[in-house]
Amino acid sequence: MSDKEKKKADIISVAKAAKVSPSTVSRYFNHPELLKTSTRRRIDSAVRKQGYIRNRAAQTIHGIRSGTIGVLVPTIDHAIFAEVVQAFSDAVAEHGFTILLASHGYSAKQEYAVLRKFLEHRVDGVVLTGLDHDEAVFQLIESQSIPAVLIWNHMEDARLPCIGADNRLAGRLIAEHVLALGHTDIACMFPPVGGNDRAQDRRSGVIEALSAAGIEVRDDWQLETVYSISASKRNTAQLLSKPERPSAIICGNDILATGALYGARSCGLDVPTDVSIVGIGDFKGSSEIEPALSTVRLPAVRIGQEAGEALAKAITQKDGSISNLHCRPELVVRASSRAVKL
Repeated sequence: MSDKEKKKADIISVAKAAKVSPSTVSRYFNHPELLKTSTRRRIDSAVRKQGYIRNRAAQTIHGIRSGTIGVLVPTIDHAIFAEVVQAFSDAVAEHGFTILLASHGYSAKQEYAVLRKFLEHRVDGVVLTGLDHDEAVFQLIESQSIPAVLIWNHMEDARLPCIGADNRLAGRLIAEHVLALGHTDIACMFPPVGGNDRAQDRRSGVIEALSAAGIEVRDDWQLETVYSISASKRNTAQLLSKPERPSAIICGNDILATGALYGARSCGLDVPTDVSIVGIGDFKGSSEIEPALSTVRLPAVRIGQEAGEALAKAITQKDGSISNLHCRPELVVRASSRAVKL
Protein backbone atom coordinates (compact mmCIF):
# COMPACT_ATOMS: atom_id res chain seq x y z
CA MET A 1 0.00 0.00 0.00
CA SER A 2 1.38 3.43 -0.96
CA ASP A 3 1.75 6.28 1.53
CA LYS A 4 -1.15 8.06 -0.15
CA GLU A 5 -3.38 5.05 0.36
CA LYS A 6 -2.58 4.74 4.05
CA LYS A 7 -5.46 5.66 6.30
CA LYS A 8 -4.87 8.84 8.29
CA ALA A 9 -4.59 8.35 12.02
CA ASP A 10 -7.71 9.25 13.99
CA ILE A 11 -8.60 9.53 17.66
CA ILE A 12 -9.64 5.86 17.79
CA SER A 13 -6.31 4.58 16.47
CA VAL A 14 -4.48 6.81 18.96
CA ALA A 15 -6.64 5.48 21.79
CA LYS A 16 -5.89 1.89 20.83
CA ALA A 17 -2.16 2.55 20.63
CA ALA A 18 -2.16 4.27 24.04
CA LYS A 19 -4.52 1.66 25.55
CA VAL A 20 -7.01 4.27 26.70
CA SER A 21 -10.50 5.29 25.64
CA PRO A 22 -11.17 7.83 22.85
CA SER A 23 -12.70 10.14 25.47
CA THR A 24 -9.41 10.08 27.39
CA VAL A 25 -7.54 11.11 24.23
CA SER A 26 -10.02 13.93 23.79
CA ARG A 27 -9.43 14.98 27.39
CA TYR A 28 -5.67 14.90 26.73
CA PHE A 29 -6.11 17.62 24.10
CA ASN A 30 -8.81 19.71 25.78
CA HIS A 31 -8.11 19.33 29.50
CA PRO A 32 -4.65 17.77 29.94
CA GLU A 33 -4.49 18.98 33.53
CA LEU A 34 -7.16 16.40 34.42
CA LEU A 35 -4.98 13.43 33.41
CA LYS A 36 -2.17 11.71 35.27
CA THR A 37 1.33 12.46 34.01
CA SER A 38 1.85 8.81 33.04
CA THR A 39 -1.37 8.79 30.98
CA ARG A 40 -0.39 12.00 29.19
CA ARG A 41 2.98 10.52 28.31
CA ARG A 42 1.42 7.36 26.83
CA ILE A 43 -1.00 9.38 24.73
CA ASP A 44 1.72 11.80 23.64
CA SER A 45 3.84 8.87 22.49
CA ALA A 46 0.91 7.38 20.55
CA VAL A 47 0.10 10.74 18.92
CA ARG A 48 3.68 11.12 17.73
CA LYS A 49 3.98 7.56 16.42
CA GLN A 50 0.60 7.69 14.68
CA GLY A 51 1.21 11.17 13.24
CA TYR A 52 -2.22 12.24 14.43
CA ILE A 53 -3.30 15.84 13.80
CA ARG A 54 -6.65 16.83 15.24
CA ASN A 55 -9.08 18.95 13.25
CA ARG A 56 -9.27 22.19 15.17
CA ALA A 57 -11.80 23.74 12.79
CA ALA A 58 -14.25 20.89 13.26
CA GLN A 59 -13.85 21.06 17.02
CA THR A 60 -14.50 24.76 17.29
CA ILE A 61 -17.68 24.39 15.24
CA HIS A 62 -18.94 22.13 18.03
CA GLY A 63 -17.98 24.59 20.73
CA ILE A 64 -14.71 22.98 21.80
CA ARG A 65 -11.86 25.36 22.60
CA SER A 66 -9.19 25.82 19.95
CA GLY A 67 -6.38 25.92 22.52
CA THR A 68 -4.96 29.09 20.94
CA ILE A 69 -4.65 32.70 22.08
CA GLY A 70 -4.07 35.59 19.68
CA VAL A 71 -1.35 38.04 20.72
CA LEU A 72 -1.08 41.36 18.87
CA VAL A 73 2.00 43.55 19.32
CA PRO A 74 3.07 46.69 17.45
CA THR A 75 6.32 45.06 16.30
CA ILE A 76 8.36 41.93 16.92
CA ASP A 77 11.57 43.89 16.35
CA HIS A 78 11.79 45.28 19.90
CA ALA A 79 13.57 43.37 22.64
CA ILE A 80 11.11 44.39 25.33
CA PHE A 81 8.14 42.91 23.44
CA ALA A 82 10.06 39.65 23.01
CA GLU A 83 10.48 39.45 26.79
CA VAL A 84 6.82 40.03 27.59
CA VAL A 85 5.55 37.70 24.85
CA GLN A 86 7.89 34.88 25.88
CA ALA A 87 6.77 35.16 29.50
CA PHE A 88 3.13 35.19 28.40
CA SER A 89 3.64 32.17 26.14
CA ASP A 90 5.32 30.20 28.92
CA ALA A 91 2.49 31.01 31.33
CA VAL A 92 -0.38 29.97 29.03
CA ALA A 93 1.50 26.84 27.94
CA GLU A 94 1.15 25.59 31.51
CA HIS A 95 -2.60 25.63 30.90
CA GLY A 96 -2.40 23.89 27.52
CA PHE A 97 -2.59 26.96 25.26
CA THR A 98 -0.45 27.99 22.30
CA ILE A 99 -0.14 31.59 21.08
CA LEU A 100 -0.68 32.98 17.61
CA LEU A 101 1.59 36.02 17.35
CA ALA A 102 1.20 38.91 14.91
CA SER A 103 2.36 42.52 14.63
CA HIS A 104 0.45 45.48 13.22
CA GLY A 105 3.30 47.96 12.67
CA TYR A 106 1.55 50.70 14.68
CA SER A 107 -1.25 50.71 12.10
CA ALA A 108 -4.80 50.87 13.51
CA LYS A 109 -6.19 49.54 10.24
CA GLN A 110 -3.82 46.56 10.29
CA GLU A 111 -4.55 45.86 13.93
CA TYR A 112 -8.27 45.56 13.17
CA ALA A 113 -7.62 43.31 10.17
CA VAL A 114 -5.36 40.96 12.16
CA LEU A 115 -7.84 40.84 15.03
CA ARG A 116 -10.53 39.69 12.60
CA LYS A 117 -8.18 36.97 11.35
CA PHE A 118 -7.62 35.79 14.91
CA LEU A 119 -11.35 35.60 15.55
CA GLU A 120 -11.93 33.77 12.26
CA HIS A 121 -9.44 31.17 13.49
CA ARG A 122 -11.53 30.85 16.65
CA VAL A 123 -8.86 31.84 19.16
CA ASP A 124 -9.97 31.39 22.76
CA GLY A 125 -8.65 34.74 23.92
CA VAL A 126 -7.01 37.93 22.69
CA VAL A 127 -4.12 40.09 23.90
CA LEU A 128 -3.63 43.68 22.73
CA THR A 129 -0.65 45.92 23.50
CA GLY A 130 -1.32 49.27 25.11
CA LEU A 131 -4.59 50.99 25.97
CA ASP A 132 -5.27 53.13 22.90
CA HIS A 133 -7.12 51.29 20.14
CA ASP A 134 -9.74 52.14 17.53
CA GLU A 135 -13.35 51.96 18.67
CA ALA A 136 -13.92 49.30 15.99
CA VAL A 137 -11.37 47.05 17.74
CA PHE A 138 -13.12 47.35 21.10
CA GLN A 139 -16.52 46.80 19.53
CA LEU A 140 -15.34 43.68 17.70
CA ILE A 141 -13.99 42.13 20.90
CA GLU A 142 -17.10 43.02 22.88
CA SER A 143 -19.43 41.68 20.18
CA GLN A 144 -17.70 38.29 20.33
CA SER A 145 -17.73 38.11 24.14
CA ILE A 146 -14.20 36.74 24.02
CA PRO A 147 -11.81 37.00 26.98
CA ALA A 148 -9.30 39.77 26.31
CA VAL A 149 -6.58 41.65 28.14
CA LEU A 150 -4.55 44.78 27.45
CA ILE A 151 -0.88 44.47 28.35
CA TRP A 152 2.07 46.79 28.89
CA ASN A 153 0.19 49.92 29.99
CA HIS A 154 -1.92 50.35 33.10
CA MET A 155 -4.85 52.63 33.80
CA GLU A 156 -7.65 51.85 36.25
CA ASP A 157 -10.45 53.02 33.94
CA ALA A 158 -9.17 51.21 30.83
CA ARG A 159 -11.83 49.97 28.40
CA LEU A 160 -10.74 46.35 28.87
CA PRO A 161 -8.90 44.64 31.74
CA CYS A 162 -5.26 45.72 31.69
CA ILE A 163 -2.08 44.33 33.21
CA GLY A 164 0.96 46.53 32.87
CA ALA A 165 3.03 49.43 34.11
CA ASP A 166 2.19 53.10 34.44
CA ASN A 167 4.40 54.53 31.70
CA ARG A 168 3.67 58.11 32.74
CA LEU A 169 5.01 57.25 36.19
CA ALA A 170 8.08 55.69 34.55
CA GLY A 171 8.72 59.00 32.79
CA ARG A 172 8.37 60.95 36.01
CA LEU A 173 10.72 58.61 37.88
CA ILE A 174 13.57 58.97 35.39
CA ALA A 175 13.12 62.74 35.11
CA GLU A 176 13.10 63.13 38.90
CA HIS A 177 16.33 61.11 39.07
CA VAL A 178 18.04 63.47 36.63
CA LEU A 179 16.72 66.50 38.51
CA ALA A 180 17.95 65.09 41.83
CA LEU A 181 21.44 64.99 40.35
CA GLY A 182 21.25 68.75 39.82
CA HIS A 183 20.84 68.79 36.03
CA THR A 184 18.98 71.71 34.46
CA ASP A 185 20.35 71.61 30.89
CA ILE A 186 18.38 68.54 29.81
CA ALA A 187 17.62 67.12 26.37
CA CYS A 188 14.95 64.53 25.59
CA MET A 189 14.93 61.85 22.90
CA PHE A 190 11.75 59.89 22.22
CA PRO A 191 10.44 57.71 19.40
CA PRO A 192 7.47 58.98 17.34
CA VAL A 193 4.42 58.94 19.62
CA GLY A 194 1.75 58.52 16.92
CA GLY A 195 -0.09 55.24 17.60
CA ASN A 196 2.25 54.56 20.53
CA ASP A 197 0.58 55.38 23.84
CA ARG A 198 3.55 53.93 25.75
CA ALA A 199 5.96 56.50 24.31
CA GLN A 200 3.38 59.27 24.65
CA ASP A 201 2.81 58.52 28.33
CA ARG A 202 6.54 58.32 29.11
CA ARG A 203 7.20 61.60 27.34
CA SER A 204 4.29 63.27 29.16
CA GLY A 205 5.64 62.04 32.49
CA VAL A 206 9.11 63.42 31.76
CA ILE A 207 7.83 66.83 30.61
CA GLU A 208 5.47 67.08 33.61
CA ALA A 209 8.28 66.40 36.08
CA LEU A 210 10.64 68.87 34.40
CA SER A 211 7.94 71.54 34.20
CA ALA A 212 7.14 71.09 37.88
CA ALA A 213 10.81 71.87 38.56
CA GLY A 214 10.63 74.99 36.41
CA ILE A 215 12.58 73.50 33.50
CA GLU A 216 11.43 73.84 29.90
CA VAL A 217 13.31 71.75 27.35
CA ARG A 218 14.61 73.77 24.41
CA ASP A 219 12.94 72.97 21.11
CA ASP A 220 16.24 71.97 19.51
CA TRP A 221 16.93 69.62 22.42
CA GLN A 222 13.66 67.71 21.93
CA LEU A 223 14.65 64.94 19.53
CA GLU A 224 12.28 62.53 17.79
CA THR A 225 14.20 59.42 16.81
CA VAL A 226 13.02 56.13 15.37
CA TYR A 227 13.57 52.98 17.41
CA SER A 228 17.12 52.40 16.22
CA ILE A 229 20.56 52.44 17.84
CA SER A 230 22.16 53.83 14.69
CA ALA A 231 19.61 56.67 14.36
CA SER A 232 19.99 57.52 18.04
CA LYS A 233 23.79 57.51 17.76
CA ARG A 234 23.62 59.85 14.76
CA ASN A 235 21.15 62.29 16.33
CA THR A 236 23.03 62.35 19.64
CA ALA A 237 26.32 63.06 17.89
CA GLN A 238 24.71 65.97 16.04
CA LEU A 239 23.26 67.32 19.29
CA LEU A 240 26.49 67.06 21.28
CA SER A 241 28.68 68.53 18.54
CA LYS A 242 26.99 71.94 18.92
CA PRO A 243 28.63 74.71 20.98
CA GLU A 244 25.88 74.51 23.60
CA ARG A 245 25.15 71.03 24.76
CA PRO A 246 23.00 69.50 27.50
CA SER A 247 24.47 67.95 30.64
CA ALA A 248 21.91 65.12 30.54
CA ILE A 249 19.85 63.27 27.93
CA ILE A 250 16.63 61.48 28.89
CA CYS A 251 15.73 58.77 26.39
CA GLY A 252 12.30 57.21 25.97
CA ASN A 253 13.67 53.67 25.97
CA ASP A 254 16.93 51.81 26.51
CA ILE A 255 17.53 51.24 22.79
CA LEU A 256 17.67 54.98 22.18
CA ALA A 257 19.79 55.40 25.30
CA THR A 258 22.27 52.79 24.04
CA GLY A 259 22.61 54.66 20.76
CA ALA A 260 23.05 57.91 22.71
CA LEU A 261 25.97 56.36 24.62
CA TYR A 262 27.67 55.52 21.32
CA GLY A 263 26.91 58.99 19.97
CA ALA A 264 28.53 60.65 22.98
CA ARG A 265 31.64 58.51 22.60
CA SER A 266 31.89 59.39 18.93
CA CYS A 267 32.17 63.03 20.01
CA GLY A 268 34.99 62.20 22.40
CA LEU A 269 32.79 62.72 25.46
CA ASP A 270 32.77 60.61 28.59
CA VAL A 271 29.54 59.25 30.04
CA PRO A 272 28.70 60.28 32.72
CA THR A 273 31.53 62.77 33.38
CA ASP A 274 30.63 65.01 30.42
CA VAL A 275 27.00 64.02 29.91
CA SER A 276 24.58 61.77 31.79
CA ILE A 277 22.41 59.45 29.68
CA VAL A 278 19.39 57.56 31.00
CA GLY A 279 16.66 55.37 29.54
CA ILE A 280 13.39 53.61 30.33
CA GLY A 281 12.75 49.88 30.17
CA ASP A 282 15.73 48.02 31.64
CA PHE A 283 16.01 45.72 28.61
CA LYS A 284 18.22 42.66 28.60
CA GLY A 285 21.73 43.99 28.24
CA SER A 286 21.11 47.40 29.81
CA SER A 287 23.18 46.39 32.83
CA GLU A 288 25.98 44.94 30.67
CA ILE A 289 26.86 47.85 28.39
CA GLU A 290 29.62 50.28 29.38
CA PRO A 291 28.77 52.30 31.30
CA ALA A 292 25.83 50.34 32.70
CA LEU A 293 22.62 52.22 31.98
CA SER A 294 20.58 54.07 34.58
CA THR A 295 16.95 53.42 33.69
CA VAL A 296 13.46 52.63 34.94
CA ARG A 297 12.66 48.95 35.06
CA LEU A 298 9.39 48.00 33.40
CA PRO A 299 8.76 44.46 34.67
CA ALA A 300 8.19 42.82 31.28
CA VAL A 301 8.49 39.25 32.51
CA ARG A 302 6.07 39.78 35.37
CA ILE A 303 3.58 41.54 33.06
CA GLY A 304 3.70 38.60 30.65
CA GLN A 305 3.37 36.01 33.40
CA GLU A 306 0.50 37.75 35.17
CA ALA A 307 -1.39 38.37 31.92
CA GLY A 308 -0.92 34.77 30.82
CA GLU A 309 -2.19 33.34 34.11
CA ALA A 310 -5.15 35.73 34.22
CA LEU A 311 -6.27 35.14 30.63
CA ALA A 312 -5.87 31.36 30.82
CA LYS A 313 -8.04 31.25 33.95
CA ALA A 314 -10.62 33.56 32.37
CA ILE A 315 -10.90 31.12 29.46
CA THR A 316 -10.98 27.89 31.44
CA GLN A 317 -13.12 28.91 34.41
CA LYS A 318 -16.87 29.45 34.02
CA ASP A 319 -16.92 32.61 36.10
CA GLY A 320 -13.40 33.61 35.13
CA SER A 321 -12.74 37.33 35.05
CA ILE A 322 -9.62 39.48 34.78
CA SER A 323 -8.79 42.21 37.26
CA ASN A 324 -6.58 45.19 36.47
CA LEU A 325 -3.06 44.84 37.80
CA HIS A 326 -0.40 47.53 38.10
CA CYS A 327 3.15 46.18 37.86
CA ARG A 328 4.95 49.19 39.28
CA PRO A 329 8.02 50.56 37.47
CA GLU A 330 11.23 50.88 39.48
CA LEU A 331 14.16 53.30 39.20
CA VAL A 332 17.48 51.50 38.64
CA VAL A 333 20.53 53.73 39.13
CA ARG A 334 23.73 52.58 37.43
CA ALA A 335 26.89 54.17 36.07
CA SER A 336 25.59 56.26 33.15
CA SER A 337 24.30 59.10 35.34
CA ARG A 338 26.00 61.30 37.94
CA ALA A 339 25.62 64.66 39.63
CA VAL A 340 26.14 67.63 37.35
CA LYS A 341 29.61 69.19 37.35
CA LEU A 342 29.64 72.58 39.09
